[in-house]
Amino acid sequence: MSRRLIGFWAVAFAFAMVMAYSAVPAPLYVLYGFSSLTITIVFSAYAVGVVGGLFLAGHVSDWYGRRRVLVPALGLALVSGVFFVFFRDAFWLSVGRFLNGVSVGAVTATATAWLQELYSGPPRRAEAVATAANLAGLGFGPLLAGVLAQWVGAPQVLPYAVSLATIAAGLALLALAPETRAPVQPRPRYRAQHVSVPEGERARFFAACAAAAIAFAGFGLFTSLAPSFLAGPLHHGSRALAGAAACAVFAAAVVAQLATASRGPRVQLAGGLGAELLGLALVVTAVWLPSPTLDLFLLGGVVIGAGGGLLFRGALGTVAELADDEHRAEALAGLFLGGYLGLSVPVIGLGVLTQEVSPRSSLLVFGVLMAVVLVAAAPSLLRRRTAVSSGTPTD
Repeated sequence: MSRRLIGFWAVAFAFAMVMAYSAVPAPLYVLYGFSSLTITIVFSAYAVGVVGGLFLAGHVSDWYGRRRVLVPALGLALVSGVFFVFFRDAFWLSVGRFLNGVSVGAVTATATAWLQELYSGPPRRAEAVATAANLAGLGFGPLLAGVLAQWVGAPQVLPYAVSLATIAAGLALLALAPETRAPVQPRPRYRAQHVSVPEGERARFFAACAAAAIAFAGFGLFTSLAPSFLAGPLHHGSRALAGAAACAVFAAAVVAQLATASRGPRVQLAGGLGAELLGLALVVTAVWLPSPTLDLFLLGGVVIGAGGGLLFRGALGTVAELADDEHRAEALAGLFLGGYLGLSVPVIGLGVLTQEVSPRSSLLVFGVLMAVVLVAAAPSLLRRRTAVSSGTPTD
């Protein structure tokens, strides 16, 4: 096995473990006795951190090299663990979630770009591994936390400690990955993130960002407030079930991506649009039945996961087509920025809304708004790429 291929899998492992750690709190929030609003505030600290990390650092590996960004980002994730292991109040947990979010923001675009550059085969396979590492990690974290909390003990310490140990292992493995991006000389003056895409393709780029936002909004529902819905209207408070539900959503996303790995972005986006709409309808229906149904809610979550996986994979493929080598991490950071805005804004809105109206009504509003955005973005998402006379990106 070549050094590049070993490094490829080392980066994929580190990427997946950081994402898993970011989702560990999902089934554990109920253990702290927080209200839905407080959970939303803690979750929003994470989302703000991710957006800030993407906006301020997601693109800088194009200038400094992949390793010089990814290693400190993993180190910051380890530092954030102090707040989860030693504190129980909402303020310090929010600080930990914020630092965790900054780490994730720096990791996502950097690791995705590094994986694409390390892999010498078809680009779509590298994209498939990158998205699978992202989403499989997000699914593994809640499952690990739920199982440990339900059946092992020390639920507010052990899940974090185990996850942090896997990040430390990933950090050590990065030594096996060769650098693929030499630092730019002379080093450019620092600036925050902005969008660099070919002229005439901005509509497709922003539509891809909208698709990522919708995909992450569905994922966010199951990594933040779904345990509250399970314990509330659906009357199932098991921590293992909450973790398994989130895991099933992300597992469906990965399976859908692998099943369509050989297909182009337009096919994946079309399938994702239909699945996401169907999944939203099933989840809303499950809690609006006279007797709310757990099975239908979980089925809807799986369909949302599959749809979100296809939307995100198609969006990533679309941006990969548009980005040039000099702006790869920057374009990917823009995509992830759109995705994490989708993860934060709708879910925060849903959490606030649950304080004013019933959970059923708030979920209905959430589903309708997501469906409207999906339908509005569909024409731009599904149109074919226009011919571009100049390869020079425009900002």
